[in-house]
Amino acid sequence: MLFQVGGQGTRPTFFEMSAAQQLPSSLRAALTYSLGVLALRRPFIHKILDYEDEFFALLMLILETHSLRTTDASFAESLYGLRRRGVKIRLKKNSKLTDFGDDIHHTGLEKRQKVLSVVFLVVLPYMKSKLQSIYNKEREATLQASLWGVSDERLDDTDYLDGDSNSFGSRSNSEVEASSRARLIKRLQKAIGACYPWIHAGNEGLSFAYQLLYLLDATGFYCVGLHALGVHVCRATGQELMDTSSRISKIRSRERERLRGPPWLKALQGGLLSCAYAALDYAQTGLIAAVFFFKMMEWWYQSAEERMSAPTVYPPPPPPPPPKVAKEGIPLPPDRTLCPLCSQKRANPSVMAVSGFVFCYTCIFKYVTQYKRCPVTLMPATVDQIRRLFHDM
Repeated sequence: MLFQVGGQGTRPTFFEMSAAQQLPSSLRAALTYSLGVLALRRPFIHKILDYEDEFFALLMLILETHSLRTTDASFAESLYGLRRRGVKIRLKKNSKLTDFGDDIHHTGLEKRQKVLSVVFLVVLPYMKSKLQSIYNKEREATLQASLWGVSDERLDDTDYLDGDSNSFGSRSNSEVEASSRARLIKRLQKAIGACYPWIHAGNEGLSFAYQLLYLLDATGFYCVGLHALGVHVCRATGQELMDTSSRISKIRSRERERLRGPPWLKALQGGLLSCAYAALDYAQTGLIAAVFFFKMMEWWYQSAEERMSAPTVYPPPPPPPPPKVAKEGIPLPPDRTLCPLCSQKRANPSVMAVSGFVFCYTCIFKYVTQYKRCPVTLMPATVDQIRRLFHDM
């Protein structure tokens, strides 16, 4: 086979890399679920859930920085016994590459590569999460506008100029700046809503191409981020795994030697460092246990729920067909936000219960009172079948 499926050599398999890449998302799901359960008894935890992206980004920043500093690997990669290595490619005199293993040499990570690794592991996923939330809100607003129409609550600049000068003068500079800032944020959100699908599709397509090439052993880079950094992910040797604890001890002892001040201050700082290191070690162990516990409970409850609810779950019935427009009825305008009777933007939208079409309340009330039918389908109707629609503008 062209791709590697076994565990031989220093090159990780596709499944090892995929598992390491999916671990942060599983960790986030486990933490979110745990905090949600605790928030039922401790409501103040909801404040953490309100800033879920920032909280998780800060946690991953601490873990990734510590892991890269001590093991030359990300937090997820270190759990799978993987290490990051810098790539140096030597060219022959004829400027042509020889075989994969002959010309590519691995070196230790430079400081620049570690810093950029933190950016790719923490900053970019955080930005992607925020862009995704902005896109979802903008998409909901667009769908709502297509159904109900856009309520232009703000006044244009010409309205202020043509109106009373006292009303314009009463607005303070702070209010003007707030209005312009809100308008700028709205435009930025619309731009993100228009561009994000293309950026997301390009990123996913590029990731798929890299993973496919890695699976076929056509490249040593699992994703575009590793290629940009010039980093290969390799399996750690047995000696490297054994030296990890001693390396961590050397780094921590070196940091204690850098402490300055009187003896009592150095002792206090050393104690605080020891407590911080112990808390970090316990946090890593607890996070690993939380991920496995969450996955086990998810599988357990999901399978039990499927067994209990499978006999009683039925597919939803198909929606009824839309009502047909009568030949002698009033035609529907191309813009759904317009009233079919007055051809203007709907005011106090109301639905005709017998047909489902929406009109202005005054228009449909007058028409039904006079003709006793729906103006579009000509189905018999009364004013008692008019329903007022309430929605957030």
